[in-house]
Amino acid sequence: MTMHEEEFEEFVRATAPRLHRAAVLLAGEHQLAEDLTQIAYAKVYASWPRVRRADDPVAYARTVLLNSFLSHRRLRRSGERPTDFHTDAHRLRPAPGTPDAGVRVDLERALATLPPLDRAIVVLRYWDDRSVEETASELSMSAVAVRTRAHRALKRLRPLLAESDVAPGSAGSAATVPVGQPERITR
Repeated sequence: MTMHEEEFEEFVRATAPRLHRAAVLLAGEHQLAEDLTQIAYAKVYASWPRVRRADDPVAYARTVLLNSFLSHRRLRRSGERPTDFHTDAHRLRPAPGTPDAGVRVDLERALATLPPLDRAIVVLRYWDDRSVEETASELSMSAVAVRTRAHRALKRLRPLLAESDVAPGSAGSAATVPVGQPERITR
């Protein structure tokens, strides 16, 4: 194994859990999330000598994941449709100190109601804790458009999370939707 391959394997081990969780939140279903994660790592590997020298290889991988998700949603090549059936084996396990699986499922279902670009904005801004400017740059949008879409997306998510007994702003929820300005969702 070459040194580049070893560095890439170390990069994957360090970033895989977070990148896969972001893919699950984007895709709304496990199989597509796994596919998107694999596609992202394949593309990163193909450019690894250049990527590893970049200022932020993780941001590059996240951008590749995001673009793969958006491309998949635009192309809709497959006639397959995800179902609501998920076993525990197909769900991410909650990290220690995070809410139970029911809250996570409610959040995933609520996110699935958003258009793909809005879902991408919410995941980047609040899950990956990216600034408005970073999100705008990654999505090739203006900061104003990101703020507007994030605000509207959060407005749509609040009632869905309230219906599922995930009180926005409650302690211990997987994602806390702020009541005022849409600044941060805490994990």
